[in-house]
Amino acid sequence: MSTETLPTAFLAHRADTASSWWRHAVIYQVYPRSFADASGDGIGDLPGVTAHLEHLVELGVDAVWLSPFYRSPQADAGYDVADYRDVDPLFGELADADALIARAHELGLRVIIDLVPNHTSDEHEWFRAALAAAPGSPERARYHFRDGRGEHGELPPNNWQSIFGGPAWTRTTDPDGTPGQWYLHLFDSKQPDLDWDHPQVRAEFEDVLRFWLDRGVDGFRVDVAHGMVKAPGLPDWEGHVAMIDGTDGADDVDAVDGSGNHGPMFDQEGVHEIYRAWRRVLDTYDGDRAMVTEAWVEPLSRLARYVRPDEAHQSFNFAFLAAGWHAPALRRVITASYAANDRVGAPTTWVLSNHDVVRHASRLGLSDPTHRPNGIGHGDEQPDAVLGLRRARAATLLMLGLPGSAYLYQGEELGLPDHTALDDDLREDPAFFRTGGAERGRDGCRVPLPWSGDAPGFGFSPTGATWLPQPAEWADLAVDRQRGRAGSTYEMYRAALRIRREEQLGSGGLQWLGEPAGEDVLAYRNGDVVVVANLGDVDVPLPADAPVLLASAADVDGVLPAGTTVWLRAS
Repeated sequence: MSTETLPTAFLAHRADTASSWWRHAVIYQVYPRSFADASGDGIGDLPGVTAHLEHLVELGVDAVWLSPFYRSPQADAGYDVADYRDVDPLFGELADADALIARAHELGLRVIIDLVPNHTSDEHEWFRAALAAAPGSPERARYHFRDGRGEHGELPPNNWQSIFGGPAWTRTTDPDGTPGQWYLHLFDSKQPDLDWDHPQVRAEFEDVLRFWLDRGVDGFRVDVAHGMVKAPGLPDWEGHVAMIDGTDGADDVDAVDGSGNHGPMFDQEGVHEIYRAWRRVLDTYDGDRAMVTEAWVEPLSRLARYVRPDEAHQSFNFAFLAAGWHAPALRRVITASYAANDRVGAPTTWVLSNHDVVRHASRLGLSDPTHRPNGIGHGDEQPDAVLGLRRARAATLLMLGLPGSAYLYQGEELGLPDHTALDDDLREDPAFFRTGGAERGRDGCRVPLPWSGDAPGFGFSPTGATWLPQPAEWADLAVDRQRGRAGSTYEMYRAALRIRREEQLGSGGLQWLGEPAGEDVLAYRNGDVVVVANLGDVDVPLPADAPVLLASAADVDGVLPAGTTVWLRAS
């Protein structure tokens, strides 16, 4: 159905009567190295997370998702795993993970942890054994080792490029010092891809699932969920794999929208059998354990295949994130998302920010608020901070009013922007180095949180140390400066989550209410709440008889100003 044939007012999604927690939950992402530091070394750790779990309870979320804390050389901030069954000393020890899970459960929070199955670290025992073994050996069969092309094998086995820039192949050196085979890595050279056709790989990860499920975790977020299986023969591909950049959205419910990775290394049919096998493992445990996939897949009908009844429970809606500040695109994505997911009986899982993208308080302040650069730094266009925050608050209320599940990234409840002037000498993201600085990378969205505006390091660490510097203007965004302050971003999030819970918006339905003031205004009804978002440049009138439950800005008085979302009590 094209945009032109959509009625201006219609029911897009019926209320969800299923009781499973993950269908309507609000889940808070913790990036451990930047959340809170208990040890004083300037790097966040698991005891620091545990000490601040009450913050999440006060905020009103249902669960916490932890980015990787496994043993790792930290070449890609822990997404290069050397041991999936241990905690890296940087973050603590295994007992600290147990204590965190136990305390979260005491507080009524569920715990989701990251799983990184596409690749391991090059320091994983399997890869070390592979390098020590001969070509064609069982040890090498667990990865993608290939002979090179060219007269002397001097060319990579195919033309694939790394998502982080440069070739997706690195050549090994044999024990006698001569050049050897090549191995595949869709990301950094220190992240060799596993071969998921190998039964040992499949058995190993099912055992890893059970290891953490036995320790009490409530589910897993699956990294690069669409990338584990490659096309047979690893054929050449003339496209370019890159960090995703959003466009203005799809024109119909099954079109591409700029939120998908393409090529023979992504979204292959074989990934679905992996998720069916994992779902069988999760279903043997009580407590309604869940799995969410990070699958940059389009169109939405293909993304919905990851959340069929016997596969994952949730999949991030990156089409929504990529649509940016553009009302027609958002309306199309929201409508198409419900159409696709409702067909398979799955909830839609909304997200605006995470550890891999420029925070929405920054990217919505750019001159083109539909653009999503891979990082912002010196010499780049600097966002309008005031405009970006205003739009970010409005986008958040638009999202949190939607039925389904929602993910929040740590610090967005404070209105944190990216650190867009971070010194390049301090950057750690491998994407920055592999592209020669052409891509600034993700460090700007990973800066340690400000807890106390007057404390050294804004209270992140007892010593004041922070592994990345915090912008000075973050003092006014610190938790203690916003807690209890009427109109603060933090209190807006708290109010939104309270109303969302009281009104059961997560399990509600969605009825579009047309375009009462032009295409730049979105209006929908969810239960007894009407959400109206003005993405245009001019104020629009509000119904005189509709009480305001919550607004993203303070200047709502009979009109809805530009860059504002309001929740109204339906008449």
